[in-house]
Amino acid sequence: MSYWQDKTVVVTGGSAGLGFCLARQFAVCGAKVVIVGRSQENLSRAEAEFRSAELAVESVVADVTQDADVDKLFQQIETKHGGLDVLVNNVGRSTRSGVLDTTPEDFQELMEINFYTVVRCTRAAMPLLIRSKGHLVNIASLSAKTPSPFLSAYAASKFAVAAYSQQLRVEGPKEVHSLLVCPGPISRSDAGGRYDDEAESLPEQARKPGGGARLKRISPVDLAKRILKACERRQPELVVPGKARVLFVVSQLWPRVGDWMLRKWT
Repeated sequence: MSYWQDKTVVVTGGSAGLGFCLARQFAVCGAKVVIVGRSQENLSRAEAEFRSAELAVESVVADVTQDADVDKLFQQIETKHGGLDVLVNNVGRSTRSGVLDTTPEDFQELMEINFYTVVRCTRAAMPLLIRSKGHLVNIASLSAKTPSPFLSAYAASKFAVAAYSQQLRVEGPKEVHSLLVCPGPISRSDAGGRYDDEAESLPEQARKPGGGARLKRISPVDLAKRILKACERRQPELVVPGKARVLFVVSQLWPRVGDWMLRKWT
């Protein structure tokens, strides 16, 4: 029997991209999956794809930037399923701009979407996860460990996710496994042209996934499988590709060398 059989899993931002692939992989492994998003249309489309693959999933419309929606979401989960085994904080958004052109309002917007949603959902779900000795999965980025050109607000918000995740490991409830996921650029069907407008005045690399990082695009399906395995092993972090850890270490020990490597890799 699969480790995930009959476990209840909530994936925020689960109607597309990595969130959808994670939800699908949990469902394939026998979990009871709930995908969360703001758009009923997108959620319905995702549900139809699950049904066509003969997989069961349910969806909940909720805006995880709103306290009331988040509280209602986890109350519904407890009422209907009796508990929660996994929360995947996957909601997020990236932008492109030069660091001095990025306003406080720009930073605040991405902090709300990429970081405060993690805090909000984690706090609401934690009593259920403690009870089940479950898993908390925070989807960050390589930018949570080292910034990339023209991703200033995004990197700042993901650095916050990394710090919060480590704080949870250090002083959070020991019953709950916390996994920080730091992937490089993920393959997307809509990658082309996503940042053309806001990066119009920036170098061409700014329009590319990962701000032009010279890394092979990651399959979201393969990444989802690796995340499930990391949870089963109760790993604290998953960095993909693993070789990026070299840059993290160098940047901590020799910042100027780390900056040079970062410029070279982008």
